[in-house]
Amino acid sequence: MNKKIIVTGGLGYIGSHTTIELIQNNFQVVVFDDLSNSSQKTIARIETITGEKIIFEKVDLKNEIRTGQEFSKHKDALAVIHFAAHKAVNESVKNPLNYYQNNLFAILNTLKWQYELGIKNFIFSSSAAVYGSPESLPISENNKIQRPLSPYGNTKKISEEIIEDFTKINSDFSAISLRYFNPIGAHDSGKIGELPKGIPNNLMPYITQTASGVREKLKVFGNDYPTKDGTPVRDYIHVVDLAKAHIKALTRLIENKQEKPLEIYNLGTGNGFSVLEVIKSFERISGLKLNYEIVTRREGDVPELFATTDLAFKKLGWKAELGLDEMVKSAWKWEQNYRNHNI
Repeated sequence: MNKKIIVTGGLGYIGSHTTIELIQNNFQVVVFDDLSNSSQKTIARIETITGEKIIFEKVDLKNEIRTGQEFSKHKDALAVIHFAAHKAVNESVKNPLNYYQNNLFAILNTLKWQYELGIKNFIFSSSAAVYGSPESLPISENNKIQRPLSPYGNTKKISEEIIEDFTKINSDFSAISLRYFNPIGAHDSGKIGELPKGIPNNLMPYITQTASGVREKLKVFGNDYPTKDGTPVRDYIHVVDLAKAHIKALTRLIENKQEKPLEIYNLGTGNGFSVLEVIKSFERISGLKLNYEIVTRREGDVPELFATTDLAFKKLGWKAELGLDEMVKSAWKWEQNYRNHNI
């Protein structure tokens, strides 16, 4: 049986961890990445961890012709897992056109070419941002989809609508959309983790970079939210747990077990932690006092997001296993290894 999988954005944070899980489950991986927010050095790290070679194609998925050329090389693939997208909430608020152009052109060209070349299985990297400011918590897949508070979130919402429309008219095409909550942490080897280019937009790498001296101070955006301690609450999930969910979703597609052309699943732990709780966990794990400052709210943030993941457990047989301290400990291990040139 052919077990080749195309992973777009496969050198990014979640993509690279999923690539490792795919290889460890005996899939052959072809990575498409434009290196806009990733490093080619990640290839060697993945290969060191897995002991296997990956095929890498540098391609900008916004370019329709080049996308078609690269897909033509690998039309024997069994499925596509689509991570390739810009993902920073604040950056998307400041530069919405860039986000719409990058994220939507990428998915349009991917769907077009994979379908034309006969690759009929698709997994989409979505986001809890599609729920906007939720009317009720915990958030289930039945929660009303609202206008997201950021262009980034809106690109995920629009992308899901594109997939839905596409699967309606192509009965031989199957898709699963995985709505992530807040991935943090790193591979337990300490050889791979989150490494954003420039100033981090996500909490965990900003914490670890502040602790390692790369950043002077962590900014906590608001302490006047209607939450347990005034800081935003999120459902943080270990990136390795998240990666494993993709294997479950892929298996469901391959075995033709999906019950409708597009299935949607929340991926989280079901627990909400505030920004201050994450900081306290880091200080406890590292033994360091973190330099942070409370500043005004950041546009595009909602007060509280956490999931119910009952559907993923029932249909995919997946459940998050790793807790907050394990997430924080692995992220700090990766940061130390990277800064000390141990990888």
